[in-house]
Amino acid sequence: MALGLEISLPRALLSMLWKMRAFWLFTKGSLMSEILSSAHIFLVPFRSEKAKGLHHGLQEPACRVSVHPGYPFPPIGGHPTPWNHMDSVGPLGLQQGDGAPGCPQEALPCPSNSPELVQECLRQFKVTGAQLRQIQASLLGSMEQALSGQANPAPTVRMLPTYVGSVPHGTEQGDFVVLELGAIGASLRVLWVTLMGTKGHRMEPQSREFVIPQEVMVGPGQQLFDFAARCLSEFLDAFPVGNQGLQLGFSFSFPCHQTGLDKSTLISWTKGFRCSGVEGQDVVQLLRDAIQRQGAYSIDVVAVVNDAVGTMMGCEPGAGPCEVGLVVDTGTNACYMEEARHVAVLDEDRGRVCISVEWGSFSDDGALGPVLTTFDHALDHESLNPGAQRFEKMIGGLYLGELVRLVLAHLAQRGVLFGGCTSPALLSRGGILPEHVAEMEDPSAGAARVHTILQDLGLRPRASDTELVRHVCAAVCTRAAQLCAAALAAVLSRLQRSREQETLQIAVATGGRVFERHPRFLSILQETVMLLAPRCDVSFIPSVDGGGRGVAMVTAVAARLAAHRRLLEETLAPFRLTREQLAAVQAQMREAMARGLRGEASSLRMLPTYVRATPDGSERGDFLALDLGGTNFRVLLVRVATGGVQISSQIYSIPECVAQGSGQQLFDHIVDCIVDFQQKQGLSGQSLPLGFTFSFPCRQLGLDQVRDGRLGEAILQGFPPNTLFVEWAGGPERASRAASCLPLVPSQGILLTWTKGFNASDCEGQDVVCLLREAIRRRQATELNVVAIVNDTVGTMMSCGYEDPRCEVGLIVGTGTNACYMEELRNVASVAGDSGHMCINMEWGAFGDDGSLGMLSTNFDASVDQASINPGKQRFEKMISGMYLGEIVRHVLLHLTSLGVLFRGQPTQRLQTRDIFKTKFLSEIESDSLALRQVRAILEALGLPLTSDDALMVLEVCQAVSQRAAQLCGAGVAAVVEKIRENRGLEELTVSVGVDGTLYKMHPHFSSLVAATVQELAPRCAVTFLQSEDGSGKGAALVTAVACRLAQMTHV
Repeated sequence: MALGLEISLPRALLSMLWKMRAFWLFTKGSLMSEILSSAHIFLVPFRSEKAKGLHHGLQEPACRVSVHPGYPFPPIGGHPTPWNHMDSVGPLGLQQGDGAPGCPQEALPCPSNSPELVQECLRQFKVTGAQLRQIQASLLGSMEQALSGQANPAPTVRMLPTYVGSVPHGTEQGDFVVLELGAIGASLRVLWVTLMGTKGHRMEPQSREFVIPQEVMVGPGQQLFDFAARCLSEFLDAFPVGNQGLQLGFSFSFPCHQTGLDKSTLISWTKGFRCSGVEGQDVVQLLRDAIQRQGAYSIDVVAVVNDAVGTMMGCEPGAGPCEVGLVVDTGTNACYMEEARHVAVLDEDRGRVCISVEWGSFSDDGALGPVLTTFDHALDHESLNPGAQRFEKMIGGLYLGELVRLVLAHLAQRGVLFGGCTSPALLSRGGILPEHVAEMEDPSAGAARVHTILQDLGLRPRASDTELVRHVCAAVCTRAAQLCAAALAAVLSRLQRSREQETLQIAVATGGRVFERHPRFLSILQETVMLLAPRCDVSFIPSVDGGGRGVAMVTAVAARLAAHRRLLEETLAPFRLTREQLAAVQAQMREAMARGLRGEASSLRMLPTYVRATPDGSERGDFLALDLGGTNFRVLLVRVATGGVQISSQIYSIPECVAQGSGQQLFDHIVDCIVDFQQKQGLSGQSLPLGFTFSFPCRQLGLDQVRDGRLGEAILQGFPPNTLFVEWAGGPERASRAASCLPLVPSQGILLTWTKGFNASDCEGQDVVCLLREAIRRRQATELNVVAIVNDTVGTMMSCGYEDPRCEVGLIVGTGTNACYMEELRNVASVAGDSGHMCINMEWGAFGDDGSLGMLSTNFDASVDQASINPGKQRFEKMISGMYLGEIVRHVLLHLTSLGVLFRGQPTQRLQTRDIFKTKFLSEIESDSLALRQVRAILEALGLPLTSDDALMVLEVCQAVSQRAAQLCGAGVAAVVEKIRENRGLEELTVSVGVDGTLYKMHPHFSSLVAATVQELAPRCAVTFLQSEDGSGKGAALVTAVACRLAQMTHV
């Protein structure tokens, strides 16, 4: 029974207090403060019979103060889950209603201006479209400011990284424990969650809720965490845990600064919590310490998240993952998956990370000012944190009931409601609970239900009051939903902008009791989002189990990713070469080079090219070049003049049926294309010198006699790289520029073996120059003078030598790979002579065919080799060149998919198709600076069920395979330059390497990795890499030009 103390006050003082509507000012005195500390105080109107029937606004009331200690507020409709203790908010008016001493037995009539008073109140909660757009734009600006790390002015939202980088894809399984603190107000919840993966059966979580005593909420921090550890142990006592190690996800729904998935520092308390010694501390460590003090169970705290992240992660995977979480419970917040490269505080430029917006703190006065009401200001002024969480105080369920209470109390004081009477519940903070608002706003709840709720609050509603109360509830909740929608629209706009998508299709997981209990909240939210973000196709998906399952999912995803990371590292470990391994490759190549030069058995052929000079810049003339080294070949017209080299060219394709048909068919097709080019260039009938780049392994047998005996040994000493001469059909009068390029007999470029997918019959062991000449003869309508045959590597060295005379090495890394360099003639056993130099065509693609690379070969290399057209051959090339890297990656992806690491363990038929993963994809994937969009586009085109984790792992696979290729290539170059340095007895060597090939040029990191490896393995060699400008075409023409220059000089 409530006891009362009545205090009589002078009429003049009461009149002043009544008019000011500020009775709470009276309580500032020490005496009244002491009374209020243990009692509820109500202002009771006291009217004489004479005053009955008069409007209370026209008659000064006599009043008394009634003090009721410990006034009980029984819950309505049973015992619902308690909302958090309301921040201390003082009443707007202190007028007692039915049941309190002095309340009139009959309600007073409404004042004549009641409609205006009602509209004045409701109008304050109306938000226009322009105001919502301003809030959206202002919040978006603050979000982007916080993401970029700008400190001045301080952004009003924190945009905190959560270190959750992956969303569930449905395969997660296992048992997990969840501890929720701050998500459900003054309660703590513990859950046992069992995830079943893809088995389809879903087990409901088992949970228990513990009410947190008020003294624990505002006491020492250690007391709070010890309480949490005791509740955790008490909950687990019901499970047969034994000595089993448990993985725990910690839902801590307060603003925190995270530095890792399991490291989170509390920034500030909210929601009525104010425990000392916690702000600025790692809450995960505080929990771990408390669990250790409890000592009952072995529990590993794997992850800490807030309720918004838990909501997002708990969303059931549908057609696509949820990438936004939205919570409106006691407070409000949202999270979303941001591109990691946009988050300044992270040292990441790949993938995504979940960002907790912390929009409850948004308080841009320019945007929020126009929509703040007098009730918002009153609520904020008397809260525990005035000026903070302003946005949350307009939306969160903790405050909706209080806003409604303040409005109803105001209208009752003005005589508009309840006949001018109030009640203890109406005049006390927390008197109207959010669930009251939800029920009264619900259109399905009839007037009788609203009437009952108001009566239970100690009020005496009239029929008209119930409808008006419903309007007030709707106005407060509608504004909350609209403001929430404006904030969500800002998040969606951010996603659309960061992903550069015209139309954003996204799923938003929703959670919190406001969504559950307010039936109109979601529909208003959806309508407003459509208005503010018309280019966003948004699906709203309710969270499962209030976010608790989502916290378990975060923990499960972390465990899954850790397991997958181990499997990925184990798979890629053979591709990650150590310095010792690379040095061993360098040494093995040096030994193979030496054996090949001596004519001993070696996997390196070390073929002399009979090239002893490079361009000197005096070459002049017009030359034809033919570049054959892949399924596309080119014909070029090269003009070498004083001002430089000008090139005209055309690409022709070689159909697969021709590349693998007869040799005659292949060379006839080549000659037809040359004739077509001549006609298009207006060269029909002219006989120009032709350089033939033939990028396949050949043996050249030398030049041992000439027709007129004038060239002799002089030509042997001076001809350019990889040069062979054939019969000059046009005679000296037809081509004065090359008048001395007389026929040399015999001339041979013997094809040793086809590579790069060619397998034309009747060519291996034959002189390819003769095969070309025979095709020219069959095509009687043309005259072609084949002056030189070169491979692409020599052509590359020559083209770069035209620009840099220090260029003595040629390197090709394209469809295939090879190298050449200038060797001391005395070291070439197959060529007579002890002085001068000889360009050696290494044909290093075959390095390791003798098994010397076995320790570096992986199962994936073996699979690619076995499926090739030349198993057991070109082993070095198959680990480096562009023709094979995509296949290696594809086999790795298949293996990881079979382990369940990629694509949810579901390989597609296309991924099992040979050569479907093109090597150019590696360059595109590793060049991607736009949040892995290219990775996603490529994999989605292959029909793979892609996740963000998959994209990152595919990137790592590509990086590992291409890095190994570049390092092996670098080890080979290091062997070559060290050989040159030692040949010449130099302490230090300065040399240039001419390089060509699409893989080297197009891959974003290949060239730098090669250079870094060379520098590490050959530190006494200063190596400059020069990218060749059309080495195969321009180089072949320069070889021809140098041949003509030297022959002419000798003739003279």
